[in-house]
Amino acid sequence: MYYKKLKAGALQLTLGIIVVITLLLASFLLLFHTNKQFSNQSKLIKETLENANKGIEYVLMHGINAHDTTVVNLNDDDYKSLKIHKDYWGAFEKVTAVSNIKNNHFIKQALVGASQPKQNRLTLYVEDNNKPLVLVGNTNIEGVAYLPKQGVKTGNIAGHSYYGSQLIYGTTRTSNRLPKILLEPINSLNNSTLGKEQQQFIDIGKVRVHKNSFLNPEKAIYSNTDVFLSQISLTGHIKVVSKTRIIVDPSADLKDVVLMAPEIEIKSYTKGTFQAIVTKKITMGEHCYLNYPSALILKEKKQFNANGQQNNHEHPQIIIGNNSYIKGVVGLIGEKTPNNYRPQMIIEEKATVEGDVYCNMNIELKGTVFGSVFASNFVANQAGSIYQNHIYNGTINISQLPIQYVGLLFEDSEKSVAKWLY
Repeated sequence: MYYKKLKAGALQLTLGIIVVITLLLASFLLLFHTNKQFSNQSKLIKETLENANKGIEYVLMHGINAHDTTVVNLNDDDYKSLKIHKDYWGAFEKVTAVSNIKNNHFIKQALVGASQPKQNRLTLYVEDNNKPLVLVGNTNIEGVAYLPKQGVKTGNIAGHSYYGSQLIYGTTRTSNRLPKILLEPINSLNNSTLGKEQQQFIDIGKVRVHKNSFLNPEKAIYSNTDVFLSQISLTGHIKVVSKTRIIVDPSADLKDVVLMAPEIEIKSYTKGTFQAIVTKKITMGEHCYLNYPSALILKEKKQFNANGQQNNHEHPQIIIGNNSYIKGVVGLIGEKTPNNYRPQMIIEEKATVEGDVYCNMNIELKGTVFGSVFASNFVANQAGSIYQNHIYNGTINISQLPIQYVGLLFEDSEKSVAKWLY
């Protein structure tokens, strides 16, 4: 038998190869295990996000009580949880979903309003006050219109008749009482109180730039006197409250904040995205631009003297100046009085509202609404006279409003997300 003698270096080479192969196998197993762990973790993160979306969808479909936190049953393992909460921010609902899976935690928040129907979108609803709607001049109404039993007809003001080829460019139906909007968001906002923690109040005399995430507690600027917002930047979960009046200068940069006062004046050339909530009057100057989702809301509050008698009644008013543009909601809810022939809401010439307009009193529409108008009565103040239930040179066109628009909340309306919060 023949034996070949191997050198000692061959054994070392063999051992080296074995070590390399072992390291490669170990690295492969480690890589496989790491990829598996990463894949599992990615699935958990994705599921955490999806559960948060399910929470928002649950509120949109089923609804929950305001200011309550509800636990959603996921029919799943105990280490998974989903909680949802609803409160209000201005004219909209604010919905929060908190999803947890093991160490993964995700919060999603949204402003919620009423969604648009896919077909037969309403452009005009005139409350039935036993008077026909009268169209004069270059008035143009396109879409589904709900009109009083007396219907619609042409009129004449100072020699100007109606110049359209037909009265309503769309379907007409019979109206009744005005649809009821949800007042809980506004009432809740008026009745809300901040806690006593000093850090919740902002001193704008020291710092002029303030940002507050909606994930954080609400912060506020509060004054018993007039608040003048000039050369200031406010973003997010911030409320500005005055017991008398708020004046917004065009130098102010306001985003997603809520302003509250008896009166608010928005000076000409102001731009921003904010909600103004008042009890007496809102005045918007010329060439203003408020982006979506903004809101001008007037909810009249009765004033009583020391003897419990109501003070002399002054009608509330919203005025939108020439060439101003607002994307969102304009709403006025006032106390009706007899022999009221003056306009409580005025949309001036070349002013445009893209969204919803609601007024349970008198509207003078000289500008344009790309969306829906809900009115108790129209007036036209022309040639020294006031014409009841007349529209003079006004335009209402629902087809120019994006189908994705989400706006004013009505009772029993379908809901959707107006904006994702941050």
